[in-house]
Amino acid sequence: MYKDAIMDELRQIELDVVEGERRLAEHEALLIELKRLNKNTAKIEAELEAMRKNQLEREQDRQRLLWLLHP
Repeated sequence: MYKDAIMDELRQIELDVVEGERRLAEHEALLIELKRLNKNTAKIEAELEAMRKNQLEREQDRQRLLWLLHP
């Protein structure tokens, strides 16, 4: 039962990690485009920093779950 709960959580976090990577790529592309157009990038840069922090936390959660399954 314990392993099933971990697997369920791991499946969800894997989906979240993939979605986070997709969103990061989109924002990074937007940042590049704004820089190319000499636009203000402060807001996008701040959003990217927060998104990267959240992504790191998701990846750490994934590693924690994997460790619980395979200590």
